[in-house]
Amino acid sequence: MTLTLAAAEKILADNFAPWVLDLGLTVASVDGQEAVLRLPWSDRLAREGGGLSGQALMAAADTATVIAVAAARDGFVPMTTVQQSISFQRAVVGADVLVRARLTKAGKRMAFADISMTAEGTEETAAHATAVYALLG
Repeated sequence: MTLTLAAAEKILADNFAPWVLDLGLTVASVDGQEAVLRLPWSDRLAREGGGLSGQALMAAADTATVIAVAAARDGFVPMTTVQQSISFQRAVVGADVLVRARLTKAGKRMAFADISMTAEGTEETAAHATAVYALLG
């Protein structure tokens, strides 16, 4: 069975804190062990100088990885972030961000992910993250 976009959106709506939902993330695609979320541009998320906040990008990367794990497991499983590391490579100004989380390993108790973030309409990486999750269910 494959996780549908509607099921992924429901996981997003049902399992994240209100402040994460306030980011306006939507699921653009899910496929096997990958999920792509859209982080819409918002002046509320911009820092001094106009670039998108790093905190928003980190939260989006974390959220996209949870959806990628759900895609691999055909549904939501409780998990906790063990480690997340991010490198910011260029500012995103005035554009939505596509957040692509791809599982590099998904075991019974741990999942490892590689996350790339690009401003919509470009191929240039704005940020890159890696993350490790403990699967609790």
